Amino acid sequence: MPIKSLCICVPVAAALAFGGETVRAKDSSALDLARQLNEAFIQVADAVSPAVVIIEVIEKPSEDAGDGSLWDFLPRGVNPHNRKHNYKPKLQGEGSGIVVSPDGYILTNDHVVENAEKITVRFKDGRVYEGEVKGTDPESDIAVIKIKAAGLTPAKLGDSDAARVGEFVLAIGAPFALSYSVTVGHVSAKGRSFEGEMGGVYADQDFIQTDASINPGNSGGPLVNLYGEVIAVNAMIEGMNTGIGFAIPINLAKKVMNHLISEGKYTRARIGIGIHELKNDRDYLSLDRKLAPDAQDGVVVEEILPDGPAAKSELRPGDVITAVDGKTVQTARQLKDEIAGKKPGQPTTLSVVRAKDHLTIKVTPEALPNEQELAAQSRAGGSDEAADAPLGIAVEALTKQVAEQYGISVSSGVIVTAVEQDSPAAEQDIKAGDVITEVNRKHVSNPRQYREALKTADPKMGLMLNLLRDGASRFVVLKETNH
Repeated sequence: MPIKSLCICVPVAAALAFGGETVRAKDSSALDLARQLNEAFIQVADAVSPAVVIIEVIEKPSEDAGDGSLWDFLPRGVNPHNRKHNYKPKLQGEGSGIVVSPDGYILTNDHVVENAEKITVRFKDGRVYEGEVKGTDPESDIAVIKIKAAGLTPAKLGDSDAARVGEFVLAIGAPFALSYSVTVGHVSAKGRSFEGEMGGVYADQDFIQTDASINPGNSGGPLVNLYGEVIAVNAMIEGMNTGIGFAIPINLAKKVMNHLISEGKYTRARIGIGIHELKNDRDYLSLDRKLAPDAQDGVVVEEILPDGPAAKSELRPGDVITAVDGKTVQTARQLKDEIAGKKPGQPTTLSVVRAKDHLTIKVTPEALPNEQELAAQSRAGGSDEAADAPLGIAVEALTKQVAEQYGISVSSGVIVTAVEQDSPAAEQDIKAGDVITEVNRKHVSNPRQYREALKTADPKMGLMLNLLRDGASRFVVLKETNH
């Protein structure tokens, strides 16, 4: 980002615009400050760039590969290729990575190295290494690769929780194969979420939003503060040339990374409850806290799933969870994150408010199946397809195999597998291969979420579906009709 965009330079530019007049004293101090900031950007870029690598990938050929090129990451909702050719080229792509250890571990995005046949890692000083995937976590879009090297200088990983909206950040990487590009911007927002999007990737996950320019090729590279600390891993953009990018907070990335290095995978935990935040529960609060008068903040247990870990504990619907192993939780996201990070099979203590009683309840979390395991379980049980007769649509989980079968590279939503003749869906030109990403503005990423969204909708009043077809996004309104 050109330095002229910084507001600190505006009065200086104004003062210098009048026929070469001498700069006033107060403007001189402003110019000195601008130069200091300029030097700070330069120093950060110089310090961090040696720990940033360019990752070149040759992907394994597939049946429905596209035109021989590969975007290293997709703008949300954009399908860059309609992969309908019958030949099998080896796709080539380029992303970025972050050195995290002297002995060659490198942090990047899962989608940068997904399905890689060969990985080449290139440093700014020209050194080149062959890389191998150490572990991946598609749900968070984090991956770790390893090169045979020693004595590397790792990047300094910061604390994304401490990042502040408005602070300066730099993005370093290889946008559009332009190696070691540095762009400057701000932290635009924290806590951005896109629940259910990307077919499980990014589900129930927060992002740091930035206006530092990031583009295809930046993916997997660092978002850095002025202390030279990596606060996030660049992941995706909102469309092209919008100035809105999203990065995975480094605290989450570190947690996943450590498991990938030590175990080769990251296993999340669950306790089997439905929840919502106490502060958003107007009905609950309208009871003058008769159910839990001592609860000020926390997460309400809305439902306890049968056969889940919580069903075997003393936890009850209506309880308010205020802490997990002593760590305060005030939002549903905080509770999910705390539970997900627990070791399956290891007892966890919940601090609970029930009426006027403050309780400690032990729950033993279990492993949460990943997207591939859920899809396999669904197919084994014959329930991976969800049909809606009145609207005339049958949908299926959008797995990678199904996406390849239909020649698409979108990974968010559920795929339409059949449309009944003369149905509301047929009248709106919905076809097999269309991807449904939202039902009445609610994101759906699997058949279960699709069914749940339909339960809360009234087809007779009409429901809105957001669809993707050949990279184009549109919405249709379906109404159940009587024939």
